Amino acid sequence: MKIIENQTFDMERALYGSRDILVRNCSFDGPADGESAFKEGKDIQAENCYFNLRYPFWHDSGLVIKDSEMTELCRAALWYSDHVEITGTKLHGIKALRECSDAVIRDCDIISPEFGWSVRRIRMENSAAVSEYFMMRAENLTFKGVNLKGKYSFQYIKNAVFENCTFDTKDAFWHGENITVKDSVIKGEYLAWYSDGLTLINCKIIGTQPFCYCKNLKLTDCEMIDTDLAFEKSQVEAVITTKVDSIKNPRSGRIRLPEAGELIMDDPEAKCEILTGWKKEDAQEKCGTFRNGQKKDSSCMCRPAC
Repeated sequence: MKIIENQTFDMERALYGSRDILVRNCSFDGPADGESAFKEGKDIQAENCYFNLRYPFWHDSGLVIKDSEMTELCRAALWYSDHVEITGTKLHGIKALRECSDAVIRDCDIISPEFGWSVRRIRMENSAAVSEYFMMRAENLTFKGVNLKGKYSFQYIKNAVFENCTFDTKDAFWHGENITVKDSVIKGEYLAWYSDGLTLINCKIIGTQPFCYCKNLKLTDCEMIDTDLAFEKSQVEAVITTKVDSIKNPRSGRIRLPEAGELIMDDPEAKCEILTGWKKEDAQEKCGTFRNGQKKDSSCMCRPAC
């Protein structure tokens, strides 16, 4: 492997087509203002580098980027690349990741509008992001310990699992398909409209008008705080552990909760069963479980009792 250290590059395609190189303590900046430093490369490692120019990693395969910085001027940093690992790095340019696949992002700081469009098989851990239209049309995502602040996040995504995350973002998960969220906090308006196959387990949901026009929606042991006009025209099976301010015309299914501030059922197509007075500690008695030896209710969504 060729090692390049302590140099500055500012020319167009400075390391174009490079193979098997380690670039350490280098800066991509300068008056020539060149683009596409590593375009069409393979098996590239960049450590402790500074990127202040556009499009550094396009059409690359086998990238490892560690402890580096991509500034606001480093636009569209990684496009059309695969088998990427990014750790301990600042990604602060717009559209930093797009049309990439098989990437791991760990311990990173992301400030990047339109981050992650049309990516596939992305794993993100212990990172923070500020973004608008974050991960739009992405597929096969696995997130753990991610904090996100933004708008219009995860729209049109497919096949995703999120654990121990905090999302403060309006219009999240619109039109999303096959999504599971566990042990997380989601704050924002108009959550998950038009989604299909969204499951939330032990989550806290905060904000107005969540879960409208949903199909195959499931909530298990979730808190809902300051949530009004929820579940309109949705297919839903839910066990909720807190009061919901108002529920409006859910289409079908069953909702169990301690209390609903207001039930609005003025649509003749709203057939959902809503059971108030529900408590987690009542689950064994209501469902017929281990203590009395009766067969468990197959429709029960109580956890862990059933």
